[in-house]
Amino acid sequence: MKLFKNYCLILFFFLPAILVHAGDKGSFYMLEEKTLVDQKGRHVTIHKPFQRIISLYGAHTENLFYLGLDQEIIGVTQADKYPERVFTKKVFSQGDDPEKYLVAKPDLVLIRPMLDRGYARLFDRLEKSGITVISLQPKNIEEMFLYWKILGILTGRKKESGLMIEKFKQSVDAYRRITSNVENRCNVYFEAIHTKMKTFTRGSMADFVLTASGGINVADDGAPSRGTNIAIYGKERILSKASQIDVFISQKGAMNRVTLEMIKKEPGFHIIKAIQNGRVFIVDEKIVSRPTMRLLCGISAIGNYLYPDFFKERQKKL
Repeated sequence: MKLFKNYCLILFFFLPAILVHAGDKGSFYMLEEKTLVDQKGRHVTIHKPFQRIISLYGAHTENLFYLGLDQEIIGVTQADKYPERVFTKKVFSQGDDPEKYLVAKPDLVLIRPMLDRGYARLFDRLEKSGITVISLQPKNIEEMFLYWKILGILTGRKKESGLMIEKFKQSVDAYRRITSNVENRCNVYFEAIHTKMKTFTRGSMADFVLTASGGINVADDGAPSRGTNIAIYGKERILSKASQIDVFISQKGAMNRVTLEMIKKEPGFHIIKAIQNGRVFIVDEKIVSRPTMRLLCGISAIGNYLYPDFFKERQKKL
C-alpha cells in the first residue's frame, strides 16, 4: 500500500509534464534553449548557427532573407518568387535525387510537414548522410512568433528575429487603431477553396488578417478539417448567411485557382449581398496564409477592400 501511495505521489508531480508533451504532438517547440523539437518529433541540438541552408518552403525562404541570410541560403524551390534575390539561388525540389543535395553540402534543409510525409525516403537519406532536416509550419500567429524566434536561433540571428516580431506587433496595433472607430463593420465570408466550399477557421492566419483589418468573419463557426486551419463550410451554410455577407473575399494561389467570374456565376451565389453589390475581391494567398511579414500587406489589402476611403486616408499616417 505504501509503495502504491508513493507511485501515485510521483505520478501526481510528473503528470503535468507528461500532458504538456502529449499536447505538443504534431507541433514544434524548444525543449530547452538549444534543443528544438520539430513537427515530426526530431530533437535537434543547435551547437552553432547553420550556414548552408536549403529551403523547400516559400515562407522559410522569405523569412530567412528578411533576417539577412542572403549568403547562408544556398538553395530554394522553383516556386519561390519573393524576394527577387531568390533568382540568384540554385533550385532544388523534393523530386531531386539525394545526390544533388549531397553535392551541394548543406548543413540544414528546412521543410514543412506536407513534404515530410510525402517524401520521407529523401529526408531519411539526407539525415543518414549527416544533414540536419527540420520540419516547421506554424498554424496561427502565436506559433508564428515562436517559429520566427526558432529561425533566429537556428541561424544566429536571435536579435534580428526579436526585432522582426516586435515590428510585426507594432504594425498590427497601428492597423487595428485605424479601424477602431469604425461603427458599421463589414461581415465577410473569406473563401479558402472555392470548388470545395471551404473557408478559414477561427484563429487561423487568414482569420487573423481579416479581423486585424477590421472585418468580421461570418464563418468563424467552421470546424477544422483534419487538424488544419481550413473548414469545410458548404454552399448551404454560405447561402444561409447570404443577407449578412457584406464582402466576399477569396484567396488565390496553388490551392485555389479561382476567378471573379467563377464566384459570381456560382449557382445560387446571386442571392449573396456582396455579389449583388459587387463587393467581391480576390487576394494573393501568399499575403494572407503564409507566416511571413507580408501578412501586413494582407491586412492593408483587405482593409482597403472593406473600408476604402476610411482605411486609405488613415493608412497614410502610419
